Amino acid sequence: MTDRKAQLAANLTEVEQRIASACAAAGRKREEVTLIVVTKTYPASDVRILHEIGVRQVAENRDQDAAPKAAACADLSLTWHFVGQLQTNKVRSVVSYADVVQSVDRTKLVTALSAAAARDGRELGCLIQVALDAESGERGERGGVAPDGVEELAAAVESAPGLRLAGLMTVAPLAGPFAGRQRAAFDRLMEISSRLRGNHPAANMVSAGMSADLEDAIAAGATHVRVGTAVLGVRPGLG
Repeated sequence: MTDRKAQLAANLTEVEQRIASACAAAGRKREEVTLIVVTKTYPASDVRILHEIGVRQVAENRDQDAAPKAAACADLSLTWHFVGQLQTNKVRSVVSYADVVQSVDRTKLVTALSAAAARDGRELGCLIQVALDAESGERGERGGVAPDGVEELAAAVESAPGLRLAGLMTVAPLAGPFAGRQRAAFDRLMEISSRLRGNHPAANMVSAGMSADLEDAIAAGATHVRVGTAVLGVRPGLG
């Protein structure tokens, strides 16, 4: 086993133990939570190692990095999630490899994703990104739609050809009333998810929590956690 493979395997085992412990503490089954490994800034060789040690869901946030990496790993059985803010001019490229876009936050993006998915004959899973800081007027720079805009956007996704409304995603806010209160933020997301599922029962995916706060997300009820640093290590500088 190479040094890098041993390192990633050890890190993955530790993260798996954290998830299992958090599930146990919350009275949930381990299989209720899916780990997505965020591979941004890391090479395709790391993605291949992750696949070797059992990872099947990976995420990227920049198309210019993700597209060549996905192409280099096209022979692997992986589910690719796009989690970054997405400009419409990148949509066609993203749809060519992504299985799920977790950062849907405006109707213009829904229209573009639908056109690209239909053109490629694909069904694309879509999560609506919720900006929990928007209600306070202290909206940050991480994208997302305000909670009161979720239902309108959900309806647009559900009616769009080639798209499947899968659920919600958030990033714990750095500003507003939820800053530094990750559990409260994720509890709020679950309230919005519950309301959404009243009209869209199949939209039951809740993507929340990262390396530092996955336990809070699992306690709140998240179905998917997005973990990068805890598996892959401290990210190299982007220069």
